[in-house]
Amino acid sequence: MIMNTKVGSVRNTWSGALIAIALLFSACTNSTESEETSLLLGSEENYVVEVLAKDLHDASTSTIKGQAETEETVLIDAENWIAITANFEEAGRYQVQVVAKNAAESSSLVWLEDYYDNPDDRNYDVTGKISFSNRDAFEVSGVDGSPFNKGKHNMKLHVSEGAVHIEKVIFTLMMPHSASEKILEQATSGETWTLVWSDEFDGDTIDESKWTYDFGDWGWGNNELQYYTASRSENARIEDGHLIIEARKDDFDKAWTSARLTTRGKVAFLYGKIEFKAKVPSLKGNWAAGWTLGNTYVDEKDWPYCGEIDILESVGYEVDNETGDGIAHATVHTPAYYFKINNQISSQKAIPNMASEFHTYAVEWTPTEIKMLVNDEVYYTYDKNANEKEWPFHIPQNIILNLAIGGGWGGSQGLDPEMTSQEFILDYVRVYEKR
Repeated sequence: MIMNTKVGSVRNTWSGALIAIALLFSACTNSTESEETSLLLGSEENYVVEVLAKDLHDASTSTIKGQAETEETVLIDAENWIAITANFEEAGRYQVQVVAKNAAESSSLVWLEDYYDNPDDRNYDVTGKISFSNRDAFEVSGVDGSPFNKGKHNMKLHVSEGAVHIEKVIFTLMMPHSASEKILEQATSGETWTLVWSDEFDGDTIDESKWTYDFGDWGWGNNELQYYTASRSENARIEDGHLIIEARKDDFDKAWTSARLTTRGKVAFLYGKIEFKAKVPSLKGNWAAGWTLGNTYVDEKDWPYCGEIDILESVGYEVDNETGDGIAHATVHTPAYYFKINNQISSQKAIPNMASEFHTYAVEWTPTEIKMLVNDEVYYTYDKNANEKEWPFHIPQNIILNLAIGGGWGGSQGLDPEMTSQEFILDYVRVYEKR
């Protein structure tokens, strides 16, 4: 049985969700089901979808399928799965909670795969690993911020370690999806780059007419470790004319917290020059980025069809902590070339004093070509535009600024054991057109 519950108006969840994100992180650590539900739903209105494990439509073994016909819960052990279906009336960012009891001697791990029947044979991990340790009672454990589009989702709930009795999966809307309605299209055929949009970070607080926050700890498709918070000055703030994005260890009952700012829902950009002036952190395990993601992105199935332009990426293990020297990376991701199939087209450039001094990182984007620059020097060109798979960059893009910890790239050489805080510092973000 799929239960769709709308408690009041879904659109009224914005303030409550953001308060929970900033102050409570929705307490998505292990707890009893009643405590978890009370905390999330007690004072605000939410849209909830519940899927019972016994209503599975497939499983990795006939034994598991047989349980579903006679039992209220389903026992799954390592390397096995059940297939379930969820129908969402609202697109947005959801809290995903699994109600289960551990059946192994040590902790067990589960994760949720979305769109398992996708035509590209992609693996869409939308939760990362969720841990269960209680052998005596059912507990609720999960993550915040997982993206789901409106409609039907065929999913697999996998057990990667141990064994668990699964009762159900609960999806609770935290923030409805909002694409950018305002689109700025920049001319590219003139003589001089002229400023059309910017944030100089010269106020007292982050300008929320220009930026919103992505939030959560679902791994972000890269097995990242941080919980991105919203409107929390410890993780994102203005200081001395700069935007500071700070990752903090053992913070607010999370292993790591950080921030991810985006123009999504405010303004998207089509063509022109987008430029950051930034200083990156230097310790092993961080992953700083200034980039864009297509305005058509709602959930993981939309990537890389929406297009992605990585204007600046830096991983801490490539930055010398003494000199500050590092390496800047530039990449675009398209349906034809992207990192999940390991054929992305990238370039890199050694940057002296990358962590100790500000440098400019930019993309010059026309209807037929993308160039990346560091300190006004071109070091990357992408001009494959024969078809939609090679060139999705007619789609407006939203700017994203974030600092991740760990992940498939940033954490590939581990984390510096002395690292407790890292800062990604930006002096400005500017968008130009040619006139």
